[in-house]
Amino acid sequence: MEDQTGYSVHRKILDEGSVDEMAEKSESKTLLSEKVRKSVRCSGPRLKECLLRSVPLLSWLPRYPIRENALGDMISGISVGIMQLPQGMAYALLASVPPVFGLYSSFYPVLIYFIFGTSKHISIGTFAVISVMIGGVTERLAPDSDFMIWDNVTNSSNVDIISRDAERVRVATAVTFLAGIFQILLGLVKFGFVVTYLSEPLVRGYTTGAAIHVIVSQLKYTFGISPVRYSGPLSLIYTVLEMCYLIPETNIGTLVVSIVTIISLILTKELNAYLSKKIPVPIPVELLVIIGTVVSWQVNLGEKYGVDVVGIIPSGFQPPVFPEVSLFGQVIGDAFALSVVGYGIAISLGRIFALKYGYKVDSNQELIALGLSNSFGGIFQCFAISCSMSRSMVQESTGGKTQVAGALSAIVILFIVLWIGALFEDLPKAVLAAIIYVNLHGMMKQFLDIPVLWKKNKVDAAIWVATFILTVLLNPDIGLAASIGFAMLTVIFRTQLPTYSLLGQIPGTDIYRPLEDYNQVRQVPGILVFRSSATLYFANAEMYQDAVGKKSGIDIAKILSAKKKQEAKRERIEKENAKKAKKKGPEQKDIAFVELEAEPEPSHPRAIILDLSPVNFLDTVGVKALQNIQRDYGQIGIEVVLAGCQTGVVDNLQTGGFFSDKVTNSCLFATIHDAVLYCQSARAQEEVIKVI
Repeated sequence: MEDQTGYSVHRKILDEGSVDEMAEKSESKTLLSEKVRKSVRCSGPRLKECLLRSVPLLSWLPRYPIRENALGDMISGISVGIMQLPQGMAYALLASVPPVFGLYSSFYPVLIYFIFGTSKHISIGTFAVISVMIGGVTERLAPDSDFMIWDNVTNSSNVDIISRDAERVRVATAVTFLAGIFQILLGLVKFGFVVTYLSEPLVRGYTTGAAIHVIVSQLKYTFGISPVRYSGPLSLIYTVLEMCYLIPETNIGTLVVSIVTIISLILTKELNAYLSKKIPVPIPVELLVIIGTVVSWQVNLGEKYGVDVVGIIPSGFQPPVFPEVSLFGQVIGDAFALSVVGYGIAISLGRIFALKYGYKVDSNQELIALGLSNSFGGIFQCFAISCSMSRSMVQESTGGKTQVAGALSAIVILFIVLWIGALFEDLPKAVLAAIIYVNLHGMMKQFLDIPVLWKKNKVDAAIWVATFILTVLLNPDIGLAASIGFAMLTVIFRTQLPTYSLLGQIPGTDIYRPLEDYNQVRQVPGILVFRSSATLYFANAEMYQDAVGKKSGIDIAKILSAKKKQEAKRERIEKENAKKAKKKGPEQKDIAFVELEAEPEPSHPRAIILDLSPVNFLDTVGVKALQNIQRDYGQIGIEVVLAGCQTGVVDNLQTGGFFSDKVTNSCLFATIHDAVLYCQSARAQEEVIKVI
């Protein structure tokens, strides 16, 4: 290790008032009205900047390098478009709407994001977690039981599928439109930071729990059974029990199709991994959709073996219809959860690619872009979207450089919907379920996070596990709210249970460290330096006061109680002596009783320094706690001063009424060492700090 250069600093001891005077603290603060006036002020350059920021397409498309990017974007767009076909239909089943609506959701929102989005690599469209959340809403508000009709031929009641699906589409578009409005509003008020409340362990635990819901919801297509749909907390447990009860009724043809498809998908993915360095474009797994459709059509799986197929896929798009406002009140909570989860997943993946390729993703603009995609999509019969990790990885690995790849994928979907969609009417739903299972393998690998997090940070591991359990048991909507609540509680508990330390000086320096953590640190004689690792507010103010007493070894309540009793006794003796003096005659009346102040307890420190450098704010309860400490210890002859206050904390002390005629900002010091030297010398202002 190289020798460190020594240095020497000579200055006076600085309290807060001296620092403000030397640094010429500014008292001027920008008024809210001035901020508003400045934000709405308009000029030519400002208008252009605002337009380019609001519509990013206008800034990058004119400079699009065709030679460098066109080929890669085209290959990537076609690859992702082919992926959108089975995923769109499969995730529509998760949302409990007809498969063709998944294709609509892979078209309109992608084009809107192409215009307004800032990420170059994420693939916008249907996503499993979002789809299963929508499925929970649609099946809650439009259950099968509301659409039962009597069949005179079979003398049994059947579900009116056409009416049920139409109502579920209305519910899905309403919740999607409202989620988009929430995202737009959050983006306009610059609330992009709201995603910070979704920590990475929480997001990964949540998506893993939601993936379990996705898998369970698709088991009915794998086994060809029709379980009762449950909703509310513990519905997943009831559904699994119902599945186990119905296993003997499994459709063998459907199960065989599922097993063959899953094995084929796994083998194809392994082959792609093996040949990844030898072939420029991976073998499209989605070809199995075409193969499955052809086999189903040739063998007539639907009629001969009772295998459930996709059914009618109308060609063309649905006309725009404004969502039913009457449904908004019933889906407002679900819409907000969708807006937060969808944005959280998209911005997390977007930032990963932005960091990798050296560009910036605007979090607020991303909110607006997703909001416009969902709100316009809701009008055009789409359900809520986000970004898919599997499609985004394909878009990147096949050479996609910009969102032109996304626009090209939308054109592929346009071609499918207009001309060849009807060819997939015989596609077994079991094939779509198998595609969902295999696409979720990445989320299942997230269980490996638990041992890694346990080694790094046990609180993060607890958040992951708790989020997973809450999501599985309470469903994705309520589970998300409960998970965020649990994560916030861990923060509160950590501020309620901070580490309290006594600090000592490293000899020959002005550096102070906890006495229990360092062997060569020495406590300054007669001075106690106290620090809390957390900020000081109502939740831990009382514990802060108790910790000061415990670390100093002073039972302040007991001492003050004894002092009050002593004072009461002294007053009683004075009164008795006064009565005796009055009886003895007038010659005694000029006698005065003078009490000498008691000497401070030798075992007590002469001063206590409260290091407030970790404190970033003080509420009124925190200010009162500091007042109590200074008053109580001052009554027994111990001076209490504060050190290392941030500017905001000083303002909190000022507005909280900490200062008075007797207590000024001269009891606040810039550093611990300033406070120590002040406490050591009565001539503190003339002392010079010498640090070697």
